[in-house]
Amino acid sequence: MEIGIDSFAASSSTSNPSDSVSNVEEIARLLERIEYADQVGLDVFGIGEHHRREFLDSAPTVILAAAAARTKNIRLTSAVTVLSAADPVRAFTFPPMQRLLTSDLHVVIVIEVQIRYRFGFEPDF
Repeated sequence: MEIGIDSFAASSSTSNPSDSVSNVEEIARLLERIEYADQVGLDVFGIGEHHRREFLDSAPTVILAAAAARTKNIRLTSAVTVLSAADPVRAFTFPPMQRLLTSDLHVVIVIEVQIRYRFGFEPDF
């Protein structure tokens, strides 16, 4: 059995999701949580992908790459990849590249989910 966490990077600036200082701090806290999960022995940490104003994880691969540089044992994964919004070549070539950085500690989860966003894409950072 493996134990892990799947997470999203939500903006804590509910009144102003474009507040870049708070958003930088929120991403830093997320990376600290991933490091802590590695230190306490969790097996997996996944970051989801969202393209809405209140989320900061429209590019989870970048967050995972930053986490890979700070962790040693935990497996990192994209918990959600929005294939309809992703470049398919990049979506499928990132995991092998991350394996080079993390000694083969990347997991790929593939599922089909259909969600209709009321507001469409809102990557306003």
